[in-house]
Amino acid sequence: MRTPRGFSYAGVNCGIKTTRRDFALVYSEAPCAAAGCFTVNAARAGPVRDAAARLPAAAIRAIVANSGNANSLVGPEGERDARAVCDAVARALGVAPEAVVGASTGVLGVRLPLQKLVGAASALAAARGPAIELAAEAVMTTDTRVKLSSQTVFVGGVEATVAAFAKGSGMMAPELATVLAFVTTDLVVTPRALQSALRRAMKPSFEMINVDGDMSTNDAVFALANGLAGNPVVDEGGGGDYETLVGALERVCTDLARQIAEDGEGATKVVEVRVSGAPNELIARDLARSVVGSSLVKAAIFGADPNWGRVLASVGARVGANRWPVDPERATVHVQGACVYADGAPTGADPVALRARMREPAVLLEVRLAEGSARATAWGCDLTYDYVKINADYASLTHAAADGTVARDDRLTNYSPGFKRALLVEALSYISRFTNKRAVVKYGGAAMVKDSLKASFANDINLLRSAGLLPVVIHGGGQEITDTMEKLGHGQAEFVDGVRVTGRDDVKVVEMVLTGKVNTEIVSLLNQSSAHAVGVSGKDAGLLRVRKVVGEGGRDLGMVGEITHVNHELLEMLLEKKYVPVVSPVGLGEDGEGYNINADAAAAEIAIAIKAEKLIYLTDVPGILVNGELVSEMTVSDLLRRMSDGTIRGGMVAKAKSVLRAIEGGVASVHILDGRSPHSVIAELFTDTGVGTLVRRD
Repeated sequence: MRTPRGFSYAGVNCGIKTTRRDFALVYSEAPCAAAGCFTVNAARAGPVRDAAARLPAAAIRAIVANSGNANSLVGPEGERDARAVCDAVARALGVAPEAVVGASTGVLGVRLPLQKLVGAASALAAARGPAIELAAEAVMTTDTRVKLSSQTVFVGGVEATVAAFAKGSGMMAPELATVLAFVTTDLVVTPRALQSALRRAMKPSFEMINVDGDMSTNDAVFALANGLAGNPVVDEGGGGDYETLVGALERVCTDLARQIAEDGEGATKVVEVRVSGAPNELIARDLARSVVGSSLVKAAIFGADPNWGRVLASVGARVGANRWPVDPERATVHVQGACVYADGAPTGADPVALRARMREPAVLLEVRLAEGSARATAWGCDLTYDYVKINADYASLTHAAADGTVARDDRLTNYSPGFKRALLVEALSYISRFTNKRAVVKYGGAAMVKDSLKASFANDINLLRSAGLLPVVIHGGGQEITDTMEKLGHGQAEFVDGVRVTGRDDVKVVEMVLTGKVNTEIVSLLNQSSAHAVGVSGKDAGLLRVRKVVGEGGRDLGMVGEITHVNHELLEMLLEKKYVPVVSPVGLGEDGEGYNINADAAAAEIAIAIKAEKLIYLTDVPGILVNGELVSEMTVSDLLRRMSDGTIRGGMVAKAKSVLRAIEGGVASVHILDGRSPHSVIAELFTDTGVGTLVRRD
C-alpha cells in the first residue's frame, strides 16, 4: 500500500499482551498539521481527554497508541499516564513533548503498565520504517485482521497520498463507534482546514457503522498532514482543493468503516442498509443506522431470514418516537435486490431463493420511503452466537495483573462444570471413534490463499492427528499455476470440461508450481503446527501412475493424465511412522513423462487405495445446495438424482463424480466442506450434524 512522503510507522510488543504487537507509532520527519475527532461518551478515557484538549494543532510529529489496555475509567491517573507515555516516546524520538499525542484501546478499568510502555519507547522509536501494516497490527484487540486504505489525489497539480489504518470490531455504535483510526497525508493544509475536513468525513463513514449499539470510551480518529507534497496550501476557503481533501478523507474513512463492519465481533455477514426517499438527510441517516443496529434485524440476517417486518418495525419505531412525517407502510423494501414489500403489502417473493441469497457474505437491505429525496447508507453485521461468546469470555476470561498487563485465560477449567462435562464426554466419544482411522483431505480453494484460513487448516490437521486419525493431504493449486503461466508468457489458461489443457512446456510449469512451491509451503505450514508432514510428488516412487487422458470427441488435452495405479505401500509406510503425507497431484506416465492430474480425482483414488474411512473436499461453496439450501447429508442415489436433474452442475459435477468413484471404491463417507470457514474440518467431523454435505452409501 502506498504511504505519504516523510511518514514512518512501527509496531512492537511492550508486554501488555503476551506475544502480539501492542505498541504502535506513526511518525513524521516534518512537523504536521494535526486534527482529531473523538467519542462523545462522557466517560472519556485519559488519552482521549489529553488529545482532544490539544487538537487541532500545528507542529505535531507523532502519534503513539497501545492496545490491550484502554487506560479508561481509572481516575485522574489515566490522563497523567497517557501524558507520561507521550513524553517518553517524544524523548526517544528527539522531539518536543507537546509534539506527540496518544491513544489506547483494550480492557477498561485497569491502569496502564506505565513502566512497560516507558521502557519500550526507545525500541518503538528505533523500529520505525515504511511498513504501515505493523502499526495497524499493534492496535488490534478483537479484530481478526488489519484494516488499511489509501488514496492518491492531485491538489494544485501536485500528486499527494492519503493513507490510513484503523482498528474496530466490537463495542461500536454511531458517534464514531469503537474506532481508533490514523490518517496520514503529505498535503500542505492548515490545521483548521484539516479539522473541518476530517469532521465532514466522519458523517458518511465512521458515524454510519453500528455493530452492537455500544459506544466506547476511547474512540479517536487522528489526521496528520506534513506538507511534503509541496502543493499550494489548502484552507477552508480553498474551494476545489479543499473539496478534494474532503473527498479523499471520506473515501479512506468509508473504506475503513466498511472493513470494520465486515470484521464485527463474531460476524458471518456484512450488512449494508440503504435508506432513500426520506424528508431530509438527518432522518435518512437515523433510520439507516436504526435498521442496521436492530438486534432483531441482525439476528434475522444471521438466520438467513428475509424478515422485512423487522426492518419496517425498526423504521416505524424511530419515526414514531420522533414524530417524523414518514409513513412506513408506504415504503418499498428490497432484500438482496428482491422486492419483498411494496404498495402496503408483502410481494410474495420466493422465500427459499431469498434465504439462499442471504447466506452470501454480504447482505443488502434497501428501504425506499415516499416522503422526499434524502438518502443515507449504514453498515453493520449480523448478530451471532459467537458475538455473545466473545464478549462473555472477554469479561470472564481476561485478567489484568497488578502492573496493568492484560492476558486471556481461556482454559477449560474456567467454564461451568456442566459445560466441561458435556464437552469432554462428546469430544472423547469422537476421539475413540476415529483412533487409527484414515482420512484423505483434498486441500484447495480459498483455504489455500487467506493466511487465517491456512493457519486454521494446519491446526485442524494437527488436531486430527491428536485425536488418533491418520490424515493424508492432497492439494490443488490451479490459481497459482494460472498466475505463474501468465507471468511466464504461456498465454491464457484453457479448460475443457473443467480440465486444464496442459502442453508439454506447460506441464513443467505445473510441476514447478505444485511440487516445488505449493507443496513445500504446505509442508512448512503444517510443520509449524507440529503436524510431522512430509511432501511427496505423485512421481516419487511411482506413487501415482497415469495414462494420457483424451477429451470428448478425441480432443487432445495435452499432458493430462488419469490415475491407473497408486503405490499405496509408500503411503502406508509414512502413515505407520505417524507422518502426514502431503501429495502433489502430478503423475508418472507410461512414457516416463510427468502429467497433470485433477486433484479431486487424485484424492478419490488415494482414499480408495489406502482404504480411508473418510474423504474430505475443501471447496469454496458451503456444500451441495438444492434450491439454494444446504443439504447436510445425502446418499449416492440422492447424488445421482441431483446430477441427472441438473441441480448439480458446473464445477461441482467433476467433484460429484470423484465422490461417487470414492464410495464405489469402498470409502465409507465423503464430506464436501466450505474451506472459507475456519475449522470446518473439525466442525464437520466432530459434530453430529456437521457444517457441510456428507455423502454416504445407500
